[in-house]
Amino acid sequence: MMRRANLLAGALLAAVVATGCASAGASGATAAPQIDFGIDMARRGLWNEALFRFEQARRERPADAKVLNNLAVAYEAVGRFDDALAAYKEAVQLAPGERGVKANYSRFLEFYQSYRPQKPGETPAKGDEAKP
Repeated sequence: MMRRANLLAGALLAAVVATGCASAGASGATAAPQIDFGIDMARRGLWNEALFRFEQARRERPADAKVLNNLAVAYEAVGRFDDALAAYKEAVQLAPGERGVKANYSRFLEFYQSYRPQKPGETPAKGDEAKP
């Protein structure tokens, strides 16, 4: 059980760090320190603080797919899976060509489908199925 938790924590950290942070534009210059601090907190395993920082960054850059990706990873880490799903979907919609975001979303969907038990005869919602 502990090994599984360590693997999940490592995967989540890799998901945040792999996508990095977006470059600061004039309208979101104050978001960059929030993102950097959030990544640092994630590295330390302080996911609630990371989540707070990524939420602050999102206020500055609501349409930034990488910010949304980091936010989704933090939601995932604290167990807010429905919020993670929504943030991942929005990130993929904003940047459909961003490989890191798509990879994190696919990885999350695999987990989410096994986590969220389906009722007999229920099929995954459109967009919730994992794609190769």
